[in-house]
Amino acid sequence: MDKIEKALAKLNSIEKKQIKEIFAKIKSQEYLGLDIKKLKGHENVFRVKKGNFRIIYKMSDKKVFILSIERRNEK
Repeated sequence: MDKIEKALAKLNSIEKKQIKEIFAKIKSQEYLGLDIKKLKGHENVFRVKKGNFRIIYKMSDKKVFILSIERRNEK
C-alpha cells in the first residue's frame, strides 16, 4: 500500500467524498472554491487547502499526480 492509499484508508466516508470532489475539480481544472497555491522552488507542484485537509499535487501534461494528503494540525 502506498502513502496515498494509507491516507485515504484513514478517512471516514464523508471525508473521502470531500477528497474525491476536490480531485474531480482539480482534474477538470475548475478551481472555484479551492485555495490553491504554487509551492516555491517547484515548477508544477501545488497545494490545495480545503477544510482540515492539505493536498499536494503535481500537474504534468493535464495529468494530476497526488503527492500527499494530510490533515491540518494546529499543534
